[in-house]
Amino acid sequence: MAGEPQSDCLFCRIVAGEVPATIVRETETTVAFRDINPQAPTHVLVIPRVHYPDAASLAAGAPTVAADLLREAGEVAAQEKTDADGYRIVLNTGAGAGQTVFHVHAHVLGGRGLTWPPG
Repeated sequence: MAGEPQSDCLFCRIVAGEVPATIVRETETTVAFRDINPQAPTHVLVIPRVHYPDAASLAAGAPTVAADLLREAGEVAAQEKTDADGYRIVLNTGAGAGQTVFHVHAHVLGGRGLTWPPG
């Protein structure tokens, strides 16, 4: 059920402290940790503590938590000192878009040029 922890979800297990992660920030509603396969010098994932599979379901089911997620992404960028030069927040939705863990998460990327399209 959306909002409830899922025993088979890697990110729910990180929130529960069952799986180690390099935590960089925590709030009542979010956890931010370093990506284990970074795609930029700064690559931090920001996740809600509640389980929703993607951004749209989080926005529909817990809009204040969705806002917290985006606010914390900005706070992570500031903490990592990427806010002055620019950073990207990426929310992949679905396997076809590259989502591999189906617990909504924002990628905060920075520390190098991030042109679009990537290449």
